[in-house]
Amino acid sequence: QVQLVESGGGLVQAGGSLRLSCAVSGLTYSTYSMGWFRQAPGKEREFAAGIGWNGDRVIYADSVKGRFTISRDHAKNSVYLQMNSLKPEDTGVYYCSARGGVLAGSRRDQYDYWGQGTQVTVSS
Repeated sequence: QVQLVESGGGLVQAGGSLRLSCAVSGLTYSTYSMGWFRQAPGKEREFAAGIGWNGDRVIYADSVKGRFTISRDHAKNSVYLQMNSLKPEDTGVYYCSARGGVLAGSRRDQYDYWGQGTQVTVSS
């Protein structure tokens, strides 16, 4: 059974930082690209960041570029999202996702598995 479990969300003031983690089990982690998506209240789920299966190819949404950093640890079957200089518009539920293949994608339909999400709230 494939499981993606996110953690690390919380309440933070604008300008602060959070680090999200996603622990992956039930699949051959090294053959999957990973992504982070987010969903603000009343809005569609949107792409935030993605990383290829060997960690050397990363992509970001323009809205988070320069502030967020995605990384992965094959020894721990985990993927991380370091979020700095947080803004109130970064508020939402953050989802970890897995996609079979070398490269991460930026579309929801490119991903095969999803976690349950972790809430991030940025106060102004």
